Amino acid sequence: MIKNKLITHFLFVIIILLTACSEKPLQAVSTSDTILAFGDSLTAGYGTTPKNSYPSVLAALSGRTVVNAGISGETTSEGLLRFTQVLDENNPKLIILLEGGNDILQNLSFSDAKNNLSLMIQEAQARNIALVLIGVPEKNLFSSAAPFYEELANEHDVVFAKDLLAKLLKSPDLKSDSVHLNAAGYKKMAEEIYQLLQSNGAF
Repeated sequence: MIKNKLITHFLFVIIILLTACSEKPLQAVSTSDTILAFGDSLTAGYGTTPKNSYPSVLAALSGRTVVNAGISGETTSEGLLRFTQVLDENNPKLIILLEGGNDILQNLSFSDAKNNLSLMIQEAQARNIALVLIGVPEKNLFSSAAPFYEELANEHDVVFAKDLLAKLLKSPDLKSDSVHLNAAGYKKMAEEIYQLLQSNGAF
């Protein structure tokens, strides 16, 4: 009797663990939901036409509405000022946050950039909006994402693409200049983001 109870308890624990492991970090995004791509020039699509920006390509790949809320030249402090209004206007199910490149290029405080991004993530989570964070590399051709991006991902438990952008920027044939992508680069970026979202349960 005791042995049977132990076996039953053991099986119950295994089922719970397997269920937990099968859960995806992101909720499914339906065709009626909106994805918000928020950021700076890399989101706006600087270096190509609007229809070749990564949000436009991602919309075509996913069959979802993807709002391009990218503003070229924007810093994280400027992005923070408009973040709440953009959420109010679009009511997204999912946010792709790619910002901080201008802070890095302008040698602004990494601590301030991290805090600004943290406040954006907290606002999204307070509204129960899923968020994917894209890391931006430091001013070094061979660098990975600046360390504060991974810190943010760990602190807020969000889906994180650490090397996606860094990898693309290392390919000259995918760039329009030293820090921006061209049409082929944004297409590749959209494809990789689509795969990331798919593998994490969004599609």
